[in-house]
Amino acid sequence: MIHFAFFLKNYKNEENKEILQKIYDFNFRQLELSIREIGYGDQSINKKMKVYLNLFHAIVSEIHFWDDLDKNEKLKKLSIFLEDFSKIENLVVYFDDFNQNLSKKSLNFFLKGVSNL
Repeated sequence: MIHFAFFLKNYKNEENKEILQKIYDFNFRQLELSIREIGYGDQSINKKMKVYLNLFHAIVSEIHFWDDLDKNEKLKKLSIFLEDFSKIENLVVYFDDFNQNLSKKSLNFFLKGVSNL
């Protein structure tokens, strides 16, 4: 979910709005299908999906200004979602690199070869 949040953060603009909505819908539809495959019932799936959607939107909100944060602030942001992760400092470096790599590529770079989203 954190990766996807960074992906949306980097490519969200009016020009990409429609395709990003399709990608968003596809991702959460796949998550729902995975939960169904595990064997949860409809009522449990609805509850789990609500939790996942709220979590995802909280992540998006927390990383919105990632580029403007210092290392300690980034640690705090990731710690909200990964409380027991022992090497969270490494994740800050990782997501800094991931974010930077996303910013160097166009959305089309990730979409070429993907059909009918």
